[in-house]
Formats: sequence, C-alpha cells, structure tokens
Amino acid sequence: MSKLSKLFLLTLVLALSLSACSGQSQTTNENGEIVAPSGFVCPLPEHEIEVTSEELNIFVWTEYIPDDIIDCFQLVYGVTVNRDEYSSNEEMYAKLNAGGSSYDIAQPTDYWVPLMIRQGLLQALDHEKLPVLASFDPNYLNLSFDPNNQYSLPYQAGTYGIVVNTDKVENIPQSWADLWKPEYAGRMVFLDDNRATIGLTLLTLGYDLNSTDPAQLDEAKNKLLELVPGIKIFDSDSPKTALIAGDVDLGMTWTGEAYLAYRENPAFIYVYPTEGTIRWQDNYVLLKDAPHADAAYAWLNYSMQSSIFWKMLADFPYTMPSTGALEYAKTNQTELYEAYFNSPITNTPAEFLTNSYYFEDVGDATPLYDQIWVEIKGE
Repeated sequence: MSKLSKLFLLTLVLALSLSACSGQSQTTNENGEIVAPSGFVCPLPEHEIEVTSEELNIFVWTEYIPDDIIDCFQLVYGVTVNRDEYSSNEEMYAKLNAGGSSYDIAQPTDYWVPLMIRQGLLQALDHEKLPVLASFDPNYLNLSFDPNNQYSLPYQAGTYGIVVNTDKVENIPQSWADLWKPEYAGRMVFLDDNRATIGLTLLTLGYDLNSTDPAQLDEAKNKLLELVPGIKIFDSDSPKTALIAGDVDLGMTWTGEAYLAYRENPAFIYVYPTEGTIRWQDNYVLLKDAPHADAAYAWLNYSMQSSIFWKMLADFPYTMPSTGALEYAKTNQTELYEAYFNSPITNTPAEFLTNSYYFEDVGDATPLYDQIWVEIKGE
C-alpha cells in the first residue's frame, strides 16, 4: 500500500472518529470521499507531506481564506488549524516583532518581506518540500523583494484602485487627484493603509510612490490633511460592506473587495487612476521558530494545490498567481473562470499594468510614514 493510500485511510478513520465524538454529521459520503461541512468534497493531497504535528498556527489577513480549504486540510491531515487575523501589515509586524508568538505562518505583503528578513523573523524555505511551486505563474515568482523566493511563496495579488457606485456618483473620478474634489467629501471609504494612502498622494504630486524625501513627505501630509475630513470610513477589514450597504459611494480599495461589491451590485465599477495604479502581492512566509514546520509545509502544498486553491476565485477573487488553479477552474469551474478572466478588475488589462507601481521597503524613512499617519488620522 502506498504512503498516500495509508494517509487517506488514516484521515478517513480520523474523520469518522471526530464525527462520532463531536456529534456532527458524517464527514464522508457514500463514495468514501471526505466532505467538508459545506458539502464540498475534499481533494486528496497532490503532494504527500508527512506530518506528526497535531496543530498549525497561522497569522493571516481577515477574510482571506475560504472555509472549505481550512476544513478540508483539518479533515485530510488530522491537524487543527488555529487562525489569528490582522487587518494591516503594521499590526502583523508589530505582533511578530514583539516576540513570544507561537505562529508558524504569516501573510505579509511584498515590501514587508525584506524588513522581516532583516529582523530575523523568517526562515528560508526548503523548495524540495514545496512541489506546489511548479504550479505558479513565473510572473509572480523571483520578484525583487525576495529573489528566488528564498523566504516567500505567492498567495494572491492585485491592485489598489478607485471603486465607484455609478448609481450614486454622477461624475466618475478618473485620477487619484479627483478624490480631493468637494463633491466626494463625506462619501468615501479608504483602506486603513498608510503606505497606500500616503503613496497615492505622492503620485498626485508627481513624486515617487516610495519617496523617502522628508520635504516631499511633508507636502504629502499637508495635502492629505485636506482630504481626510472627506473620508467617512477607514476600513481594511471589509470595505465592501459600507459600499454595498450604501453608507459610502466610492473610495480607494483593493481588487477583490471591488469585485465582491460588483457581484452584489453591477453598478460598482473599478477605475485605474491616470497617475498609475498601485500593485501588490501577498505572500506566505514561514516564521523563524515555527513550532509546527511539518504541518506548515503540508498546508502550503495542500491549500494552494490546483484542485482546491481555485476556491479563491469564488470566495476572495483577487488576482490568482497560480496557473494550475486557473487551469483547473477553466476545465472544472468554467463559469467562475470566465467571470474572473473577463473582468477588468480581477484580470488587470495590460495597459494598466504598464502604468503601475509596487511599494518598496523605505527603510529608515518608515518612521516618517508612521508619524504622518498618526497626524492625519488624529490618533
């Protein structure tokens, strides 16, 4: 009997045992397949990883992992996933840098990875234990923030742009600078994100998105002080909620949040600002003292294998960096794939990628950004 067959039988026994102990409904169907509470049939691992740990501790963004992926991993591997969440990179970094955490995995955005490497918070990845890497689009690998993906593995990507409810907004903004217009005051949601908010302001002034010039940053701060009174809500947890509810009519947000708002109401559109859109990529990293590294490698391979990672297109439709997941969806989830592929929100048109920027680590200027954020928000 192969190791994979043994793994399946062991997890099947475990699933039945857990079901009997908890009083929950059966976790397998009539075909002997493991089934998540939602009814989703859990695929077996495409890449076998031996695991002795009984739990996995992950520290991740809010609203960012489909429940089926977590449920299936727990059932298939018999590992309990303990999830804590954060709503900003600053929050994530502060907690990890303070020490004493027992997390195995985190999800920093691109420009935070070099800082975490310098601070000794990460351990290098063993690529021999990550066969799932072969399923990723090379355009999302070997980027400047982590050459050769020594420390990180892409999770999702996307852009920052302007979301607008065309039923409520007569004059559609075309640039970041347009958001300063008085007609939008009191009607906007912005992400609670200092680099994005300060960065788009720098772009309106004709400066580098990653400027470290104190004079330029001071100018951006003064301009932001004019804008902030017109921002009704800062929200990085679920900015789409206020948009869908009609509490706000437009604002700055991420790709996936704009697309989810559009699903609820096709009146929402996503505008790529003329000064240039801001691109980002979130990534998994393995923390230096991860107590359950074996379970972490199993999670990375299983949660992002093609036959389950496609669930992101349904639940959290950002830009998918996995070619394998897209090919799986194209064949097995055709309607979902076509909606993703045909949307200019999730599938960013080439002309807007040409006119785009990535954040970079600003090093010693980081405290300047932090201080500006404190001042403009009055915290």
